[in-house]
Amino acid sequence: MRCPKCGCEESKVVDSRPSESNDAIRRRRECVKCGYRFTTYERREEMPLLVVKKDGRKETFDRQKLMRGLLAATVKRSVPVETLDGLIDDIESELRDEGVNEVASHDLGSMVLKRLVDVDKVAYIRFASVYRDFKDVDEFSEELRSLNK
Repeated sequence: MRCPKCGCEESKVVDSRPSESNDAIRRRRECVKCGYRFTTYERREEMPLLVVKKDGRKETFDRQKLMRGLLAATVKRSVPVETLDGLIDDIESELRDEGVNEVASHDLGSMVLKRLVDVDKVAYIRFASVYRDFKDVDEFSEELRSLNK
């Protein structure tokens, strides 16, 4: 690790601890040449998660895009953003734990709905109406009936 002040390639670790979000190791380092102290973060290198769309296109999994969809589904509902963030974390962790690098958009939507039904049923219906692309009122009514069972 090069010193940001003098460029020396040697430094010693003065302190090491998990980061606040617990997703990295925070290290305080000191340059052996000039004594300058600086912080580095060590993170696990992850393969990007790809979402395979209906038409076969692939795009990188985007937490913000999923969050926007969830926020639209929960507008004027008393669902904390932290709950939605946890829902996304849970989905991402499940996919990474399974060692999956690609997920079909259909499967991703199903994962969201499976969790959202326990959070807020109105948000579930709103999300499902976009995700499942209901063609008519009958399909929508059928989803409502299945939710009540």
